[in-house]
Amino acid sequence: MRLPLSTYRLQIREGFDLAAAADVTDYLTSLGADWIYLSPLLVAERGSDHGYDVVNHSRIDPVRGGAGGLASLSAAARAAGRGVLVDIVPNHMGVATPSSNSWWWDLLTHGTASRYAEAFDVDWAAGAGRIRIPVLGDGDGELDALTLVDGELHYYDNAFPLAPGTADDRADATTVHGRQNYELVNWRRADAELNYRRFFAVNSLAGIRVEVPWVFAESHEEIVRWIREGLVDGLRVDHPDGLADPGGYLDALQAATGGAYVLVEKILEGDEQLPPSWAAAGTTGYDALGDIDRVLVDPAGKPALDALESRLQDTDTAADDLWPDMIYSSKRMIADGILRSEVLRIERLIPGVPDAADALAELLAAFPVYRSYLPFGAEHLEHAAQQALARRPELGGTIDALLPVLSDPTHPAAVRFQQTSGMVMAKGVEDTAFYRFSRLTSLNEVGAEPGEFCIDVAEFHARQQRRQATLPASMTTLSTHDTKRGEDVRARISVLAEIPAEWEATLGELRSLVPLGDLPFEKLIWEAILGSWPASQERLDAYAEKASREAGLSTTWTRPDDAFEKKLHALVAAVFDDEKVAGILTGFVDRVRQAGWSNSLAAKLIQITAPGVPDVYQGSELWETSLVDPDNRRTVDFDVRRDYLAQVDRGWLPPIDDTGAAKLLVTSRALRLRRDHADWFSRYLPVPAYGAQADHVVAFDRGGAITVATRLPLGLEAVGGWGDTTLEIAGRSWVDVLTGERCSGGSVKLADLLSTYPVALLVADEFDATTVRGN
Repeated sequence: MRLPLSTYRLQIREGFDLAAAADVTDYLTSLGADWIYLSPLLVAERGSDHGYDVVNHSRIDPVRGGAGGLASLSAAARAAGRGVLVDIVPNHMGVATPSSNSWWWDLLTHGTASRYAEAFDVDWAAGAGRIRIPVLGDGDGELDALTLVDGELHYYDNAFPLAPGTADDRADATTVHGRQNYELVNWRRADAELNYRRFFAVNSLAGIRVEVPWVFAESHEEIVRWIREGLVDGLRVDHPDGLADPGGYLDALQAATGGAYVLVEKILEGDEQLPPSWAAAGTTGYDALGDIDRVLVDPAGKPALDALESRLQDTDTAADDLWPDMIYSSKRMIADGILRSEVLRIERLIPGVPDAADALAELLAAFPVYRSYLPFGAEHLEHAAQQALARRPELGGTIDALLPVLSDPTHPAAVRFQQTSGMVMAKGVEDTAFYRFSRLTSLNEVGAEPGEFCIDVAEFHARQQRRQATLPASMTTLSTHDTKRGEDVRARISVLAEIPAEWEATLGELRSLVPLGDLPFEKLIWEAILGSWPASQERLDAYAEKASREAGLSTTWTRPDDAFEKKLHALVAAVFDDEKVAGILTGFVDRVRQAGWSNSLAAKLIQITAPGVPDVYQGSELWETSLVDPDNRRTVDFDVRRDYLAQVDRGWLPPIDDTGAAKLLVTSRALRLRRDHADWFSRYLPVPAYGAQADHVVAFDRGGAITVATRLPLGLEAVGGWGDTTLEIAGRSWVDVLTGERCSGGSVKLADLLSTYPVALLVADEFDATTVRGN
């Protein structure tokens, strides 16, 4: 198996296709990336920028460059010594446009007689032999809008097939509709009455059953060809938690690909470990993101931010207790709301148990991780049962009756429960609670735990040593297409933990000038604006609207509150139109800007040099100030990045400023060292610091390269800098590959070592650093 030393993620779409990716291969090679990491390539819904709504597994999307595009990119990568990693989507298919998906079209045409009835995960009995399609609007007589057009049933712009023999000259469209293998229903009925499995609550993404051998074979034939023909070296598996048998799927994938490098998009909670039986090298790295962010957060800010959160939430509950309660309530809301149909489907598999749906929803709300993989993880079900009984003792008899069934790996209800628990967690926590809890919003990130405020340096080292020992080929990341805030947005927001009183006062001024009425959400929005500034009004408007609807308290997706959203957009407009608001905001940005950049450089250097396979998300070698999707899929200006890289390779040491060129310097030097001297990254040893400011540094030795990074920069500045604080390293001569400065080993003064940048990357002086520095 070939393993990557690092990856660089590219979002492949019509506006940046495989040919464009091939054109930047030389730049990525110069930057220091080892493998090129591509978003999904198969044919997706027309206009899809992300590619996760695959409609045809048999070929690469022509608008993404087609088969020729992959061949050209692969050839360019091979010529440069690069590998290729591709994202694949085994859990679901796009069905928004039925005619675009031949599997779905055939299913709608022939119903249970369709060959693809086995491919899609449909409960036919629940729909009286018909699959429910939630597309009708809220008006009276929506079925009157149905028309027959060229042998198809149309509802406005939506076209559906007709079963053979169901249309004749005497039948109107409504009558014909009643004869089909599908039933068009009001879109609101999807929450409780849908009878096909979806990706989370997205009606236009229908789950498929890759556990069926022929479904796996046909949906992976093209993917396997890429590996077999040497076009692709590894695969990133999207959302394996949605599958009936993730472990079995990974076994089948390894057998089909001959043991290719495989990563899984898996969110681990707390100390949760990846199932050891999985044929995967690791995860896509959200767990590393959480660790890196938290070692840069000041624990001293917690009491003040806790108290502020409790006041904003108008509760006496401590923030540490507020978060678990919020998780429970939001997950229970999801189980009773947009995923009610999944709960009822599990209930139908366990007949004769009174109150089963209520108890199932309670267990799902209490489930502590995304899912179990029975028998692995059975203890999580026991934990959920204990929590559910404590909260709802009257359900004791029902829960006792359910547990033996839900613990049985062979029972269909247990399989379905495991597939559903991850959906409830994702929608309840990532897409709801993350937008309701505002203690320090840099911590509200995918795969991270907002309830964990920070970690000290010793705990950070312990986690990295565990990663090195267990999954050294697992990916690490700071930004992805799924992150709620780009890495440098979070880095700036984390500075607030160093000056919570100043932030509270500033927030009070802003709230008095532009009141919104939803206090926690106001804080969340102002932190997003602060973290991403400068940002356009269009971007901030889009984020504010999406975030408020995800929070679901003052407005929602299904019932937008026009009055609240008008005030929300007025808040954003005030940043651009009200001189006083703008002055307060920009003044505070000036207060935290440099400290945020210091955090950014620290996080980037740590991520690239710590254990694991570091991924650089497209464009994040400069400041990554995006917000939630689709903002984080914006076009990347590679010409600017080429220019900056050429300048730093000619010896320019860029200042830490708005250009972000200093981050590109750090990224390129670390990636090159990691790629070209992999043997220097074979261990992980903490490097001790001594002196009054020892807590302000994270330093570790990877076996030939030593990373040094500043933490809590405002606190360091407040005490006058490093003073006599030193690092103890081996007594030899060293060179910082970022600056070219040399130092002697033993006790190294941090004031000298970090005089140019808040980070350093040391290697033995006899190493020719010019090969990394490009000059």
